[in-house]
Amino acid sequence: MSLVVIGTVAFDAIETPFGKTDKIVGGAATYASLAASYFYDKTKIVAVVGDDFQKEDIADFGKHGIDVEGLQIKEGEKSFFWAGKYHNDMNSRDTITTELNVLENFDPIIPESYQDCEFLMLGNLTPQIQQTVINRIKKRPKLIVMDTMNFWMDIAMDDLLATIKMVDVLTINDAEARQLSNEYSLVKAAKKILTMGPKYLIIKKGEHGALLFHGDQIFSAPALPLADVFDPTGAGDTFAGGFIGYLAKVGTINFSNMKNAIIYGSALASFCVEKFGTEKIKNLSQKEISSRVQEFINLSSFTI
Repeated sequence: MSLVVIGTVAFDAIETPFGKTDKIVGGAATYASLAASYFYDKTKIVAVVGDDFQKEDIADFGKHGIDVEGLQIKEGEKSFFWAGKYHNDMNSRDTITTELNVLENFDPIIPESYQDCEFLMLGNLTPQIQQTVINRIKKRPKLIVMDTMNFWMDIAMDDLLATIKMVDVLTINDAEARQLSNEYSLVKAAKKILTMGPKYLIIKKGEHGALLFHGDQIFSAPALPLADVFDPTGAGDTFAGGFIGYLAKVGTINFSNMKNAIIYGSALASFCVEKFGTEKIKNLSQKEISSRVQEFINLSSFTI
């Protein structure tokens, strides 16, 4: 059984208080699939790029054992490109450039070899494309995780709500949870969002960790204090990839495993922000990941 990740594979140009990059490989599907591949060796990707995407860039997926049969390459077209500049607090940013290019007419094709999908990660794309992917997988996956953002709440709320009904786990940040629910209290927001369809809700709080909600159960995961944060780009996608990758590895879906998955996802995300783009998460060892997870455990472990 496989884990299928759908999202963007793109080029980014990033500027933070610590420096800037030229065009580097980014995109939600890139970060999520790389993170998932550390836990699950049957990770497959559905995305689209232009012919400006280099063979060596695609080869990086192969080095992680990620299946790229579902990566469409459009001849004569350019890949999705985003450029942004982060403020000094690293929590806010300005978008300098967004060029949709191949993404403007993206029609996600699910290869026959992907029809064994048991775990599906829907990266941040239009709700309609996310729905299309779900409908094109012949047998409903064991677990569907969906990421989205405030932009779709602004312009496509009906489609978004229809898609949310179709998934098991929704992951959004605290501002998006408040916008989606019209509730300021995150506890009240979560209760309302859980009535919209998903069984589990993850509310990401950036440098303040994450919250997991399921029925009346709540789990609060800490954020690891880091000495250096160079680039937050892709941290949320890395988190989601680590989260679903761990669940695919253990195979059993319950609240206890969800809690562990959040810690593993958080550990991967903490590596992501330490370098620009995918530089850090491309070359991790299992020893590094285990050590980082233990740091999370030590951070929140106590006895009364």
